[in-house]
Amino acid sequence: MNRRQFISGSAAVSLAVAAAVAQAHPGHDHGAHDHQHGAAANPYEAARKAAGHCVSAGQACLAHCIDLLSRGDTSMKDCAAAANQMLALCGALQNLAAQRSPLTPALAKVCAEACKQCAAACKKHAAHHAECKACYESCTNCARECEKIAA
Repeated sequence: MNRRQFISGSAAVSLAVAAAVAQAHPGHDHGAHDHQHGAAANPYEAARKAAGHCVSAGQACLAHCIDLLSRGDTSMKDCAAAANQMLALCGALQNLAAQRSPLTPALAKVCAEACKQCAAACKKHAAHHAECKACYESCTNCARECEKIAA
């Protein structure tokens, strides 16, 4: 199969799927959906975004810590542990906040504490490691946003 055949075959499959969905739900009116409710309507959106930044910065920080730990630099062990803990909670917060889950405020309280602990661990290394500095800053912001919605 050449590229053109693959592309036209893929397009045909996409059209067939769309037609099947339309036939399966013939009376379904997409005009009734509020597709614009997005970020402005989600009371947890700022915390969701802050948690996303934390996850991104935390992944880089944890990878950096693991690299240094693998070379025998045990000074990063507390930073790695705090980042790992924060990553689990911020990832969960992102998911719940995006879904507007009623559990979000309760998780935000725990997430704020994890971010404070991670920020404290990263602050010790922020002057020497860009990854720790970025993680410190994102955790500080995330803790602030989580506290706004925490139950």
